[in-house]
Amino acid sequence: MNISIVIPLFNEEESLPELVKWLKKIIDQNGYALEAILVDDGSSDSSWQVVEDLSKEYSFVKGIKFQRNYGKSAALNEGFKLAKGEVVITMDADLQDSPDEIPELYRLIKEDNYDLISGWKKKRYDPIMKTIPSKFFNWVTRKMSGIYLHDFNCGLKAYKNKLVKSIEVYGEMHRYIPVIAKKAGFSKIGEKVVQHQERKYGVSKFGLERFINGFLDLLSVLFITRFSKRPMHLFGTIGMLSFLVGGGVSAWIIIEKLYKLAQKTPVRDVVDQPAFYLGLVALIVGVQLFLAGFLAELMSRSSSDRNTYLIEKVI
Repeated sequence: MNISIVIPLFNEEESLPELVKWLKKIIDQNGYALEAILVDDGSSDSSWQVVEDLSKEYSFVKGIKFQRNYGKSAALNEGFKLAKGEVVITMDADLQDSPDEIPELYRLIKEDNYDLISGWKKKRYDPIMKTIPSKFFNWVTRKMSGIYLHDFNCGLKAYKNKLVKSIEVYGEMHRYIPVIAKKAGFSKIGEKVVQHQERKYGVSKFGLERFINGFLDLLSVLFITRFSKRPMHLFGTIGMLSFLVGGGVSAWIIIEKLYKLAQKTPVRDVVDQPAFYLGLVALIVGVQLFLAGFLAELMSRSSSDRNTYLIEKVI
């Protein structure tokens, strides 16, 4: 199998037939052994019926149906599990991603040996209320992750099969697959300018709240990738610093009192000084953070929980 196309969808009944016909044209032109895995993320329209009809008409079409809406990350994760192609390509089902990009994405992975190629919609047809926040969060992600891509959230990406089999995507982490991949040891990450097409059917399924969630998810993924296997390094370090600050403040207050007693000068009670309570709080916080790191270390070594999603049908 040359290529697996993983396509998450939610209420895209109108665009699916046109998308599959477009993929068929790419197969005919290039002779690929290709499978298209359509993952219905709990659609409330007739999207699944369309998927079933397309799978009967086109042998390369496969489908997964979720019992309810879990989100794009869950859809990608389950699609990745099923993918058999040497190269795995993801794209959205709304026809804003062009299947004409597939041959070059495939070539970059197979011939140029990239682990991951991310699409860059350099010219976009989205409203300004979407493009401005998107540019800001892409900038923040570049600075925080050290991966210099222009469009982390582009749905059109290509991967080596072993990469998608080595990672788990959950929550809203699909935006940060390049970050997760890099931390998993796949460092050859590239970018390709891709065509962005105007939405032909339906409406966008994402609102402005995705940017708030996106920033929180970035913090989560950076923490998980850097400290999930060694949480003591984070909590222990911060806890130790807090403990040392609290201990230093407390020691200074006590030494100051002893000195003034020796000099027979007026002395305030330790408990009358605000600095004493600040030092005490720092000591307590330091101990708590250290214990939190210790417990997290134990949990990280024993936890084997995996995200599971209720799949209703697979074809």
